Amino acid sequence: MSSSSCGLSPSLRSRLFNSSATRFLVPPARPNQYRSRCEMNRRGFAFRGILASGVSVMGSSLGLERLPFKPEGYNFWTWRGHKIHYVVQGEGIPIVLIHGFGASAFHWRYNIPELAKKYKVYAVDLLGFGWSEKAIIEYDAMVWRDQVVDFLKEIVREPAVLVGNSLGGFTALVAAVGIPEQVVGLALLNSAGQFGNPSEKMDESEESVLQKFVLKPLKEVFQRVVLGFLFWQAKQPARIESVLKSVYVNSSNVDDYLVESITMPAADPNAGEVYYRMMTRFMLNQSKYTLNSALSELRCPLLLLWGDLDPWVGPTKANRIKEFYPNTTLVNLQAGHCPHDEVPELVNKSLMDWLSSLKPEASLQTL
Repeated sequence: MSSSSCGLSPSLRSRLFNSSATRFLVPPARPNQYRSRCEMNRRGFAFRGILASGVSVMGSSLGLERLPFKPEGYNFWTWRGHKIHYVVQGEGIPIVLIHGFGASAFHWRYNIPELAKKYKVYAVDLLGFGWSEKAIIEYDAMVWRDQVVDFLKEIVREPAVLVGNSLGGFTALVAAVGIPEQVVGLALLNSAGQFGNPSEKMDESEESVLQKFVLKPLKEVFQRVVLGFLFWQAKQPARIESVLKSVYVNSSNVDDYLVESITMPAADPNAGEVYYRMMTRFMLNQSKYTLNSALSELRCPLLLLWGDLDPWVGPTKANRIKEFYPNTTLVNLQAGHCPHDEVPELVNKSLMDWLSSLKPEASLQTL
């Protein structure tokens, strides 16, 4: 992001330009970005696979069935007066897929058809994203938690497994904590969320007159200008393709389908305002909700499907989650930030293997 950040305080600037949402705007430089192809091959970066017992297994989405792209969307549900889009396919134990920042249900295009052969698969668009309404509200992590909890109550209506990527991962986690009686398993793919720092205290002092009536309005004006430009830049197809290629180790699945599934929602008249509200009211206040606080209340088995080559959220985070929450199965994937779309066949297999080991299907259905 080349725009100046001089109008933000150091702490605010740090949170803004390190947030997962902003990373969708600027491809981060990877240490190996300028190495030769031969050196990358030696390091294994040219291969896509799953690390298991030190063996890398090749993966490709060739031959996998893909969810048909429908510009008009699939199914809609009204939640708190807002239109929510979702996809549903198959029969069996319910699995609810939750996308990441800027994405939609269509990001699970290679997972839905395969998983639906054995399970009842739902993929829901979070409010403000995808084909769901671009509601002008105050966005907060708990808004999406409440949406998923109510989706489980009103649409799914039976015990389910939640699966989330990036922002959708953290949403799935807090939803699992919010309705533990209806979540029998949780799978996170390169999840968003931060571990809290006990020594870091929030400044809760009252605002001065100068801060409230002069500095804060000026900061908001500056943020609107900067974020307005960044949103305009971010929704350009070439920019979206560039950012996606920076986080897909193998970019063969960065195609017109994927790019269009992101650009179409961004054309909504309210999309710019929604983006501004998310960035200033949610993404800059992520420290209010921490991974350790949510994990300390989690009660179901946890699966981590982690793209180890993710330039944003590396394997150290997965290892820390597993250390904090022992009831965790960790599968390391040779992929970037979105392993479900980059190596879908490996994600599908790992997820189904784990699902089959949770409990006998009969016991799950009678919970």
